[in-house]
Amino acid sequence: MLRLGPHISIAKGFYQAAKDASQIHANTFQFFTRNPRGGSAKEIDPKDIESLKELMNQQDIAHLLAHAPYTMNPAAQKDDVYAFAKSTFSDDLKRLEKVPCCLYNFHPGSHTGKGVEYGIQRITTLLNDVLTGDEKLHVLLEGMSGKGTEIGSTFEELRAIIDQVTQNHILGVCLDTCHLYSAGYDIVNQLDDVIEQFDQIVGLDRLKAMHLNDSKVPFGSHKDRHEIIGQGTIGIEALSRIINHPKLRHLPFFLETPNELEGHGKEVATLRALYKSEA
Repeated sequence: MLRLGPHISIAKGFYQAAKDASQIHANTFQFFTRNPRGGSAKEIDPKDIESLKELMNQQDIAHLLAHAPYTMNPAAQKDDVYAFAKSTFSDDLKRLEKVPCCLYNFHPGSHTGKGVEYGIQRITTLLNDVLTGDEKLHVLLEGMSGKGTEIGSTFEELRAIIDQVTQNHILGVCLDTCHLYSAGYDIVNQLDDVIEQFDQIVGLDRLKAMHLNDSKVPFGSHKDRHEIIGQGTIGIEALSRIINHPKLRHLPFFLETPNELEGHGKEVATLRALYKSEA
């Protein structure tokens, strides 16, 4: 079964988000834990969560993915920015205990000129301070495109973070097709090689989800510009091979394309038509 869904706002509640997902025949969705450009978080309504759980059972919705806000920079050198990242990360994990969500995704962050080793040390210190090992979800490092001073655009950097975290049994990875292609991993012409490289360096057992996006920019550009499925430089044929690949097809896929709900519905329909039943 293809687990596929878009990013949906929870401004009107989790139940409404799940209804929106089911309306376009999605069976999962991603949501921001709070305002992606700010620090506020809406209080979670227990009744809303109960309604969400009922609808998830009725519509077979699973593998919800919570996305940390963009303003959270765990690699920051500025103390106030780092403190915000730490408090937000900790608060998100506590809040998500109330939500039937098994995945929490975050951007590793930017070292802002201090160097990759410094940034990784900051990230792993934060994770070691916050993670208890008793979390009931997987915390996912998102692979990045490598723009500016971003950390996490190479498999080696993701591995280095994982290796330095004590409770790394709950750490996983979310790969983004647009980011991968922009970072220089040729998923269009050498998908098998990229998968093998990831397996050798990080381990496929760590790969828990994928962001499925086309790209507005060329291969290896190190820019983060998502495009509608089939309208970018990656193309529909390559994306079809990804969702059907025997080592990837079991994963939940999340759309982050520049589309509204109706447009996401068309993308879902297109991808479902391309998904092949297992033999």
